[in-house]
Amino acid sequence: MFDGMELTMLNLPAYDCEITENEGKKFIFDTIRRKDIVLTPEEWVRQHFIHLLINELGFAKGLIKIESGMLYHQLNKRTDILVYDKAAKPYLLIECKAPKVPLNKKVISQATVYNKILKAPFIAITNGLKTFCFEVDFETGTSTQMKAFPERP
Repeated sequence: MFDGMELTMLNLPAYDCEITENEGKKFIFDTIRRKDIVLTPEEWVRQHFIHLLINELGFAKGLIKIESGMLYHQLNKRTDILVYDKAAKPYLLIECKAPKVPLNKKVISQATVYNKILKAPFIAITNGLKTFCFEVDFETGTSTQMKAFPERP
C-alpha cells in the first residue's frame, strides 16, 4: 500500500524492487536514473516495464532513457520510456499508464503524437495489465499492431 492505494498486481514479471519511505512518502529505486523516485501507480508500471525490457527481453540498460524531454507545438512534453538503437536513434517509444487507466485511442494518440517528432519504428502502450505494441510505417502514416514485442536492435 502507498499513499492509501494498494500496489496492483501487474501482468508483468515481478522483480525485487527497492521501496523506501521518507517523510511519509514511498519511493521506488529507478535503475536507469539511479535514484529513488516517488512511487505512483504509473511509476509502479514504468519500473516493472523497465525490468521487463532489461531482464526478460535483453535490452541494454545504456540504451534506455526515462522521461526524456521534447518540444511539441511549443509545449514541453516527456516520454515515459524511450529505447534507442545502437546508432543512438529512437527505436521503441513506450507510454506507461496507471493500472486503472484504460488503454484506449486517447493513449495511442498520445504516443503517436510524441512519435511524430521521435520517429521510432515501434510504439508500445501499457498499463501493466495489458500491453500493446505497434510497428509504425512512416511512408503511409499507419501503424500495425504486433503479436509480439519487437526484437532488440
